[in-house]
Amino acid sequence: MITSTVPCSNANMVGKCRSTVLLFHKMESITNVMEYETIAKEKLPKMIYDYYASGAEDQWTLQENRNAFSRILFRPRILVDVRSIDTTTSVLGFKVSMPIMVAPTAMQKMAHSEGEYATARATSAAGTIMTLSSWATSSVEEVASTGPGIRFFQLYVYKDRNVVRQLVKRAERAGFKAIALTVDTPRLGRREADIKNRFVLPPHLTLKNFEGLDLGKMDKTYDSGLASYVAGQVDQSLSWKDVKWLQTITHLPILLKGVLTAEDARLAVESGAAGIIVSNHGARQLDYAPATVMALEEVVKAVQGRIPVFLDGGIRRGTDVFKALALGASGVFIGRPVVFSLAVDGEAGVRKVLQMLQDEFELTMALSGCRSIKEITRSHITAPWDSPRITPRL
Repeated sequence: MITSTVPCSNANMVGKCRSTVLLFHKMESITNVMEYETIAKEKLPKMIYDYYASGAEDQWTLQENRNAFSRILFRPRILVDVRSIDTTTSVLGFKVSMPIMVAPTAMQKMAHSEGEYATARATSAAGTIMTLSSWATSSVEEVASTGPGIRFFQLYVYKDRNVVRQLVKRAERAGFKAIALTVDTPRLGRREADIKNRFVLPPHLTLKNFEGLDLGKMDKTYDSGLASYVAGQVDQSLSWKDVKWLQTITHLPILLKGVLTAEDARLAVESGAAGIIVSNHGARQLDYAPATVMALEEVVKAVQGRIPVFLDGGIRRGTDVFKALALGASGVFIGRPVVFSLAVDGEAGVRKVLQMLQDEFELTMALSGCRSIKEITRSHITAPWDSPRITPRL
């Protein structure tokens, strides 16, 4: 157990010292990424924790994003020499240490004072990819200044297309390698926790990418400040023609984030998208949409290998990563585990989350008889929608 170095010389300090000791003890004993959320809930103000943790309406999809993984079972192969396991892979031509990347998560300085700076450094140290949110509390230039790293930029399309054009060009100049265009948010989903809390960005923070455009603040309302902001700024008319338009203003590859059906997957290929992220926006948009892992194989089959398919939503274990890859994903993105570990232990927390997931994934590969990413196949899992297998007669 780690003891506190804070002096406890008076009664007012005793409670703080005990809390510090308890926090250190909890951090020291963390063995999986889900434990960070429990500690973060104790540490963060309610409005901020609820913003990160909650989903839309009844939150059925929020729970289903996790529960669906539990219904997919392994078919491990045995007597394979697994002394050497290689978790490296390639994403849009960039070599990464593992198929586990960081999803765009807004306003990270609400979780920790270093926010996106810490996440960028941790992700770079892990040898993988960070996706920066449009609504980050650090700008593309500031994140680029943290040092080398492979970074994508998540984009919302504003009504003012000059704002979009400027932002994309800034991301290019800052060295970002791809655009992840969010396509499932013409309006913000009904997030009842944000409504109850009257969520608004804390006054000492701004949406840094929009600070010079007078779009960096949210007004207080009797509703959700973010919902009001989105209604005022995000273009509800976004359509497939705008994917083509975006290609005319950038040379960067464009991933479409928010695809859940075969029909839209085929249209994504036809539109010239460089890849798809199967996503339900962390279950924060349309409740009773399918869990992303349930929609994944439909999308993979529709694209027929023409572009890579990635997944976000519900990833909490290395076993989840393996299951997604077995269903055809080229990689996964994690969101909430990043912000909760950031809230608890800053950069060190994010580093630990990425390392734990990589370690769990490597172990799953070994116990399934896979020595490299390319050896992970559909035959290594069985899913609820599979046809019943014929039991051999002994």
